[in-house]
Amino acid sequence: QVQLVESGGGLVQTGGSLRLSCAASGRTFRSYAMGWFRQAPGKEREFVAAINLSGSTTYYAEAVKGRFTISRDNAKNTVYLRMNSLKPEDTAVYYCAAAAEFQRLTYYRLGDYWGQGTQVTVSS
Repeated sequence: QVQLVESGGGLVQTGGSLRLSCAASGRTFRSYAMGWFRQAPGKEREFVAAINLSGSTTYYAEAVKGRFTISRDNAKNTVYLRMNSLKPEDTAVYYCAAAAEFQRLTYYRLGDYWGQGTQVTVSS
């Protein structure tokens, strides 16, 4: 198994930026594709972004494309989500996820392991 811990959430004004981090431990970080999901109050969990094992391929939800950037540093066992031009509709708890296969994140929109989440609040 793999343990995931998110950090970097907080309160930001519309148009601002945040960078979320997800630190992984346990199994080899390089063995997993990584992704970010979010869940707003009263709504279902939503896919945000994913990155493959090597970091050579990324995939984004249409709602965040062009504003968010997912990256990974395998040497540091960490995946990042840089969020720019934030909007109030981006407000949610953001979860880091690990999956054995990239398509499990991008196609099936599922993760095998999850972090505890970090709150992102974007004010008007």
